[in-house]
Formats: sequence, C-alpha cells, structure tokens
Amino acid sequence: MEEEKVVKKFSFVKLVLVLLIMYIIGFLCYKVAISRITNIYIKNNNILTDQEVIDASGLRNYPSFILTTNYSIKNKLLKNDLVKKVKVKKGLWGKVYIDIEEYKPLFIYEDKVILDNKNEVDLDISLPILVNKVDDDILDKLISKYESINDEIKLMISEIKYDPNDIDKERFLFTMSDGNYVYITLYKLSSIDEYLKITSTLKDKKGILYLDSGNYFEVFK
Repeated sequence: MEEEKVVKKFSFVKLVLVLLIMYIIGFLCYKVAISRITNIYIKNNNILTDQEVIDASGLRNYPSFILTTNYSIKNKLLKNDLVKKVKVKKGLWGKVYIDIEEYKPLFIYEDKVILDNKNEVDLDISLPILVNKVDDDILDKLISKYESINDEIKLMISEIKYDPNDIDKERFLFTMSDGNYVYITLYKLSSIDEYLKITSTLKDKKGILYLDSGNYFEVFK
C-alpha cells in the first residue's frame, strides 16, 4: 500500500506575520540603540561644576544611552586632575548617575593650587597662600600633615609662612582670619585642631599663639 504524501501549502498569512514580527523586533532594537541619555545626576562634586563634569565625561550632547558605556564615562572623568574616584550607574529611561570623589585643594604655592595628592593645578579658588619658598621634602611633609587638619580650622587659615628657627627646621607661621597668628611645627600640626577651644578662653584678645613650643599666648601690645 503506497504512503500518502502530505503536501504543505504555502501560507502567505504566516509569512507576513513572521516578517511583521521581525520588523517590530528590529524597529525596537533600533529605537533602543539610538535612544539618548535623558537625565544626568551628579553628586559629591564640590570643586567641579555639574556642567564641567558633564563636559569632561563626554555627555554634553546627551549621546546614545546604549552605546555610551559606564566605563567610557568613568575613564574620561579620571583624566581630570581633580577627580580621584568615580562611580557611574545607569537607570531606567536613559538616566545616568555619576558619583564623584575629588582630590582636596589645600593651599596656593607659587601661583598653583596644591592638592592632597601633591599635584599642582591651575584653579581659581580662595585658599591659604604659602608665601615663601619651601624645600621639596618640607613641602611634602606639610601637604601630608595639612590634609588631616579639621576642615573648619582650614577655613580660618589665610596665610602660611615657612619660618624655621635654630631649634626646628619644620616650623611655620599661620595667619588666621580672626587676626591671630599661630606658630606651629609639622610634628605638632594636629594640635591646631584645638585652636577654637584655645581662643575661646582669651576673651577676644588678639596675639600670637605658640603651639610650636610651650603652648602659650602672647597678647599684642
């Protein structure tokens, strides 16, 4: 007995349906690929403005959300001298989140801003000025010690002068914004964090605070 051959009929409707599905999938992939970044959220930047971060990361024109990778954004930002660390995260609907950690500017020396990583940058910012020449080894020690000073006290220092004597080659004179002066050595630099506590007992008297030796206050005559 001969087997019956089954002839499959060509279905135009099924072909159209398959082509339609492929078109829809391709269209959606295309739309996703060309979709742009819609919002950029930046936090923890204190020196760089939001616009400077956006420009440095290559996002000024809000490029493709898919084709712009977290790595590329991070890599571009890390080329900026002020950027220490970066975290980049993408969210829904084209949102990009950038978390910046900057190097800290400490003081101005020879018209350059000295950062806590010892690099020098050009920056228009109000900082204490180290007014005279310092040997490189002393400068390195100053940067390392100065970085750990309480931020509130740093804001009160307006001028730094290297002022060694026969006893201590690491001695400095700080001019304070409240009108006082402070002599201090690098190995005792952390003691300046007590400045406000010490001056609160002086009843608005102005003078020179010797924290380098003896810890005493000399009132201006």
